[in-house]
Amino acid sequence: MSRYRAIALLPVMAALSGCNLVVLNPSGDVASQQGDLVVISTLLMLLIIVPVMALTVLFAWRYRQSNSTARYEPDWDHSTQLELVIWAAPLLIIICLGAITWVATHKLDPYRPLDRIAADKPIAAGAKPLDVQVVALDWKWLFVYPEYGIASVNEMAAPVDRPIRFSITASTVMNSFYVPALAGQVYAMPGMETKLHAVINQAGTYKGFSANYSGAGFSHMRFAFHGLSDADFGGWVAKVKADGGALDRNGYLTLEQPSENAPVQHFGKVDPELFKAVVNMCVRPGTLCMSDMAAIDAAGGLNAGGLAAVNGLMKASALTAWPDGRSATGLCTVAEAVDAAAAPIAGADLRPSFTPSSAPSTGYPGGAPRLANP
Repeated sequence: MSRYRAIALLPVMAALSGCNLVVLNPSGDVASQQGDLVVISTLLMLLIIVPVMALTVLFAWRYRQSNSTARYEPDWDHSTQLELVIWAAPLLIIICLGAITWVATHKLDPYRPLDRIAADKPIAAGAKPLDVQVVALDWKWLFVYPEYGIASVNEMAAPVDRPIRFSITASTVMNSFYVPALAGQVYAMPGMETKLHAVINQAGTYKGFSANYSGAGFSHMRFAFHGLSDADFGGWVAKVKADGGALDRNGYLTLEQPSENAPVQHFGKVDPELFKAVVNMCVRPGTLCMSDMAAIDAAGGLNAGGLAAVNGLMKASALTAWPDGRSATGLCTVAEAVDAAAAPIAGADLRPSFTPSSAPSTGYPGGAPRLANP
């Protein structure tokens, strides 16, 4: 009998297990508003679902074969009153859902800066948000704090009741940054920067992970998010600075190599231009940044104006070494770039420092600049 009793209690246990679901009981104001939206939408839909289910049972019972006293109208085929109810009720619910969705879509836009910390706590005038730069790697998370010059892998922290401004990108494939207790998921895409504004209202340690499949190590792509008091956050920053080494471009190139179950790492010093280089896909020395390519296009491509823009960009760039007195005359093919890199130019060791593109040169930015002697 105990076995059957346990089986009978399974539906009750399943129902009660959802009482503490983090999505409906989060610790951040943005996630809380999103949870309220889920509850309101569900209740509105239940206004139709519950009566339909109840009437299904009622009709089956009332018009069963053994009930000879039930009203029998075999030629009945239309009722204006029923048509009004059947069409008007769902229409009103759809209108309500549409209005709520429109308001929530704008109010909870992840790109929109927060205007409150909680329902009864507006943001103080002059409050500065905490900037966190997020990079989705294979298969781990890198968090950079530009204000403090530190970074961490598979661990992040933020002060309670302080707005957080996330800048999110990815190294190779698309991922999805998601801390259910904090806010909804936002995609991380290579060569792009997405935004998320959020706040944590209760101290604690919360789970974060990737919500988008990205390969073999996807299931281990998890991290701990710590909501801390101001004093504890200051202690965490000091610990990261004391424990960690430096993260420069070469270190990042090593870090971005695929790995699973990566341990927590701290970096007490970070290249301030690292995140910008990751977004522009030019961390590797000699790679032309996407933003520079866009500037070349805006200047007219590889005509006279575009070539002048290339020379100006390269001479002003701190990312590449540009030989004194030389200038770009066009883009070389992959084969030309490989040949040029294999031998010195004019007897001097001034080999091009640009990595050739995998695509043949077609007159469009993507190959290596062809240098001309002065």
